[in-house]
Amino acid sequence: MTASGNPQPGQKAVCLLSGGLDSSTAVAIAVSRGFEVYGLTFRYGQRHEKETRSASAVGKHLGLKDHVLVEFDLRKWGGSSLTDEIPVPTDRGSEEMSASIPPTYVPGRNTIFLSFGLAYAETLGADRIFIGVSPVDYSGYPDCREEYLRAFEQMANLGTKAGVEGTAQFKIEAPLLHMSKAEIIRTGLDLGVDYSLTWSCYQGGEDACGRCDSCLLRLEAFRQVGMRDPVRYVDEGFG
Repeated sequence: MTASGNPQPGQKAVCLLSGGLDSSTAVAIAVSRGFEVYGLTFRYGQRHEKETRSASAVGKHLGLKDHVLVEFDLRKWGGSSLTDEIPVPTDRGSEEMSASIPPTYVPGRNTIFLSFGLAYAETLGADRIFIGVSPVDYSGYPDCREEYLRAFEQMANLGTKAGVEGTAQFKIEAPLLHMSKAEIIRTGLDLGVDYSLTWSCYQGGEDACGRCDSCLLRLEAFRQVGMRDPVRYVDEGFG
């Protein structure tokens, strides 16, 4: 990094890209900061697999250096509304959403994702891993907290050849961590993100449901920004 905090020319970063609103914005931030960005997307048995197609479209739109799709199947043990036959919660208010960890939490998911990102980064000679976690998820998902990210960062530097030999000092970048959903959208729009390419719905349909937690948070954020969400919804009545 330079003294100004900007990356050196050609400095690489691995960015976890789900195809959703948050991760797409985080990738755009990495690109805007001058990193040579390598995208990493996962097909892990999620019911909303359409997001992997969105990730591909977003990656092309943002001009990534490379974009890798990794496949594994967390449906083998389930335990989440996204990988099992557990119903996805719908029509919930913000208080209900934040009352407890929701069934859409996928056990170990961000740890698995970041571990792949770390392996890819060490192989590339990159020391930055971007992840689009946001504070809206903070109360629901334990692996979206800043304490968790700093702990993983410490582990990354203790458990890698590059970290132990001092050839890299890994840093987990979470640029959305202190933004509201509306602020995330405004930032992405300023950076030219095409949100019509993104996908946030937890359900598995071709159109967003408009009723799951993710859809409701997204619809509310676009309303706060004063825009209509460019994604097509089955039902926007609750948004």
